[in-house]
Amino acid sequence: MRRVSGGVLGIVCAFGLALAAPARADTLADALAGAYTHSGLLEQNRALLRAADEDVASAQALLRPIVNWSASIDHTFGTSGSSNTNIFGITSFNRVSLQGTSTTMGIVAQMLVYDFGASASRIEAAKEVVLATRSSLLSIEQQVLLRAVSAYMTVRQSYEFVALRENNQRLLTQELRAAKDRFEVGEVTRTDVSLAEAQLAAARSGVAAAKRDLAQAIEFYRNVVGRAPGQLAPPPSLPRTESNVDKAKALAMRRHPDLQAAQHQVSANDLLVIATDRDMSPTVTLNGSLSVTENFGNDNYRRNGSVGIGVGGPIYQGGRLSSANRAAMARRDAARGNLHVVQKNIAEGVGNAIADLQALMAQSQASEQQVRAASVAFKGVREEATLGARTTLDVLDAEQTLLDSQALRIQAQAQVYVAAYAVLASMGLLTAQQLGLNVQIYDPEAYYNLVKTGPAKATKQGKQLDRVLKALGKE
Repeated sequence: MRRVSGGVLGIVCAFGLALAAPARADTLADALAGAYTHSGLLEQNRALLRAADEDVASAQALLRPIVNWSASIDHTFGTSGSSNTNIFGITSFNRVSLQGTSTTMGIVAQMLVYDFGASASRIEAAKEVVLATRSSLLSIEQQVLLRAVSAYMTVRQSYEFVALRENNQRLLTQELRAAKDRFEVGEVTRTDVSLAEAQLAAARSGVAAAKRDLAQAIEFYRNVVGRAPGQLAPPPSLPRTESNVDKAKALAMRRHPDLQAAQHQVSANDLLVIATDRDMSPTVTLNGSLSVTENFGNDNYRRNGSVGIGVGGPIYQGGRLSSANRAAMARRDAARGNLHVVQKNIAEGVGNAIADLQALMAQSQASEQQVRAASVAFKGVREEATLGARTTLDVLDAEQTLLDSQALRIQAQAQVYVAAYAVLASMGLLTAQQLGLNVQIYDPEAYYNLVKTGPAKATKQGKQLDRVLKALGKE
């Protein structure tokens, strides 16, 4: 039995060394970087942010000249006739064929001069939506990185569970062999052998379940990180987190992206209320047109042009504008209510995350003590069994207690890491930039700065934008 114990200890130590010093182990930072780089969810929301950037350009276009051209070619045909009666009473008829082709080309320009700030309010609202979408993108980033931490720790935990279950199976195999040997010499009964056989069968079932969990953990890791895990290095030291709940909540109120997104949504809806109210005011426009008509077959042509200022406004539209204004006010009130809800949820999330981390750290420390005590108890019961003072059932129970305590320790250690990063996420600090990941940080302002002026494709800036889109793989 001492030789069995030494062999098991050697296997455990060898497994621990294999995890601790692999040839090229994947680190937690590698998993986080992979998740940040390959996340389809981040790509989706980055595209939504670019769409919001374009809404600013579309809103600004309302205050710029609108120029349209038109061209037409017209072919006319027909006949024209007249009758003439001379002094002798003879009537003659004259018919003239009417055919001709003409071209007309024209340009019409219009520019909004003044609308009491309706368009300007919509531009500012679109900018607030962009800021809200940027914050939402950071919130998605936090979710992706927290899932990567969970995936990494789940794979490590699953590997350790498999090793633990396999070691337990080997140990129970030795226990069964020893029980059979003692049964042969009459030291134990058939009942002891059957107990060992039942425990070994349960251990085999546990190994199968642990391998299933490992396979599922690997698929989870592949989904989150973008590739299958290799050998995983031990996680680094726990990240520094705020343990004071009040300080953590205060920080979250300043930094959490969900709260910032809700605040920008309130601002956007406030501006849209102003815009829909100003829609009922008159507008002043500057209008201009130029056209040229040329007739084929002769040198006749005609040029027309006009420039003017137009003033107009709604008189009656069936209540549509008033309804739109009331709907905007309702959406503003909803956004304000959502801001209140988000504030409460963030505060609750911070408190829950810190409480969860503290409880799991205490559980992890307790599990260490439990493992040490169970290990000593198991060794003592097994020694006593060799002397006939303990039964096989006593040994199996002690071994099961040790197994359960070791499993609890593994689980608690993994959960502590996930909980620590969850605290960072609850305060809005779980981002690639805050963690210092070795990745190309996505710059949300780069695309906005290219499109905020609404460049046309033919311009230099428009061609630069086409190159950016091509580099992103969007064209």
